[in-house]
Amino acid sequence: MRAVVLEEFGTPMVLKEIEKPVAGPGHVLVRIEASGVNPLDLKIAAGQAAHARRTLPAVLGLDLAGVVEQVGEGVDGFTPGDEVYGMTGGVGDLQGSLAQYAAVDARLLAPKPKSLDMRAAAALPLVAITAWEGLVDRAQVRAGQKVLMHGGAGGVGHVGVQIALARGAEVFGTEAPHRLQAVEEFGATAIDFTAETPQEYAERLTAGEGFDIVYDTVGGPVLDASFAIARTYTGHVLSSLGWGTHSIAPLSFRGATYSGVFTLAPMLTGRGREHHGEILREITALVDSGRLRPLLDPRQFGLADVTEAHAAVADGTATGKIVVSIGH
Repeated sequence: MRAVVLEEFGTPMVLKEIEKPVAGPGHVLVRIEASGVNPLDLKIAAGQAAHARRTLPAVLGLDLAGVVEQVGEGVDGFTPGDEVYGMTGGVGDLQGSLAQYAAVDARLLAPKPKSLDMRAAAALPLVAITAWEGLVDRAQVRAGQKVLMHGGAGGVGHVGVQIALARGAEVFGTEAPHRLQAVEEFGATAIDFTAETPQEYAERLTAGEGFDIVYDTVGGPVLDASFAIARTYTGHVLSSLGWGTHSIAPLSFRGATYSGVFTLAPMLTGRGREHHGEILREITALVDSGRLRPLLDPRQFGLADVTEAHAAVADGTATGKIVVSIGH
């Protein structure tokens, strides 16, 4: 099969022929139709993501959408011809999705939303799982709460906005001026982070009480600011990028809660993989009921264009998720 292979960190990936995998016990062979590109892919390729534990040579790509071609021993719930999607590889020793086929753990897969094409489905797994693990698993988002998504038009952010809205919360999203309209189009109240400080918009929007849930998708100073605008006692700050050194004093003085989200853990450890499949089934239901849609960049990329696809993510010009279509 054809695949894009990273042979050394920091060097261009190479399109080459490699051996087509087979579906072992508990796995299915997927004919990949589309591969979502995430910022993490760029960090791995540059050798800047030690937490991903990627071994070389490697096929990168975390997200896929495709068709089941072969079912391994002990797999229930999937048959050849099923359209599926999932966050299935690209870290540790798991083959990624920048290839024509992948043998993947069936627990990581779910039926693809019927209302989405392959490209749109491949845009969802990592960001949807990350948003769900924070908002639903950790914070139990629900009606009556005020939820603040930092980066409300970003990858995790725009999905988080829609999940929180679907569960009845009032949702706010911070963004730069040129992306405020996107936040509004998803149904949240947009906040221009260049025009107000967190304390100022928390005062204006919560009468100084603070937000029930604050989801940081940026890290660094944004996480520090989040600690100071969570609701006293019951507030919950979430972060998918809480990897720095931070003072938790502002959060502690409010008696509030912090949870970290590390979406790669089931792939790296093998523990809890079935929950990723369960989350994606919930996401499929939201998509097919019209309550969630991915934001997709319209540009088309193929396997031969992976370098250009990564550049489109790196330069900040993307207007949604970059997806690589896999030719056969």
